[in-house]
Amino acid sequence: MSNKAIFLDRDDTLIKDPGYISSPEQVELLDGVTEALIKLKKLDYKLIVVSNQSAVARGIVTEKNLEKIHGRLKQLLAEKNAYLDRIYYCPYHPDGVIPKYRKESNNRKPNPGMLLAAAKDMDIDLEQSWCIGNSIRDVEAGQRAGCKTILIDAPSRQKQPDSRPVQSGIRPDYRGINLREAVNIIKKHLNSQTGKQTKNRQAADTNVEQTEELTKLTEDSPSEPEQSAAEATQQNQKMKNNFPEITETAQKITESTIPADIDNTQPEQENIQANNPEQNPTNNRIEQLLTNILGQLRNMQRSEMFSEFSIMRLMAGIVQIIVLFCLLITIWFLMSPENRDNAIFIALGFAIVFQLMSLTFYIMHGRK
Repeated sequence: MSNKAIFLDRDDTLIKDPGYISSPEQVELLDGVTEALIKLKKLDYKLIVVSNQSAVARGIVTEKNLEKIHGRLKQLLAEKNAYLDRIYYCPYHPDGVIPKYRKESNNRKPNPGMLLAAAKDMDIDLEQSWCIGNSIRDVEAGQRAGCKTILIDAPSRQKQPDSRPVQSGIRPDYRGINLREAVNIIKKHLNSQTGKQTKNRQAADTNVEQTEELTKLTEDSPSEPEQSAAEATQQNQKMKNNFPEITETAQKITESTIPADIDNTQPEQENIQANNPEQNPTNNRIEQLLTNILGQLRNMQRSEMFSEFSIMRLMAGIVQIIVLFCLLITIWFLMSPENRDNAIFIALGFAIVFQLMSLTFYIMHGRK
């Protein structure tokens, strides 16, 4: 039985991408990656990295150093009990400065070469596999190999430009803001497929039972040619009562032989669309703009939903409440008829100090 696999892009999917990584010390896992890989492994998927590494062709990093970078990646994952089955990379680029690597390659995404090589090496069923990455090139490579695809599309992440054109009209099967959400998408897809298979089995079992009953009923019916018309009518009615689905199907097949005048409805629909004043290019553009804005807001909400709990953010929120309390005390002292200048300055001083503390906590959270 063939294996199934998850093909993963490396930069901005598994690790942070500061540009071209040239040192193992630059490797930093994204939040939630190890947990996501562990869950995917429990779903019996092979975990395979497929990554374009044009930095080799550009002379930024050597293949030997690249192996050290990938060794560091494996080490960070292993420390949290997460493991990759294999890493494939393409060092070639047509604009490279190293002659050895200055060429086009079928392994360079959006070409599916690395996925096809992995499928051959590891006996992988590509139709049951997924390709996950943060670029439309990952999506195209996965689709050309025959995989289902998920585009990691975090709204706050900036993608590195690439001069190579991609095929127009490429759309991912699903979109997610990070690898954790991609795992949820795959689980939901698997549950949906399991439900469909269960319904198909139930429908097949029902058809078999009805066929057996119909065969038994046919065998028990009189075979003499002298059977009266009344008995035949009664038998037909009995079959209709016992097998309504079969009778209805036969009736539909009979009705389908009668020509239907379908073309008469098309002009009416065209007239309705032509007379509809609401359908015009301006409204379409406005609707498209509103749809894009709504999609961006949903992505931001999903990003917050999948972000991890941070004690720094909690502390910043608490201190911010204290700042508001100090400002309220200051206002109360200002409105008081008594002269309390010292108290006002003290309250303002506390508000400033706590505000600085709140900003410090937020900065520490951002650097986490």
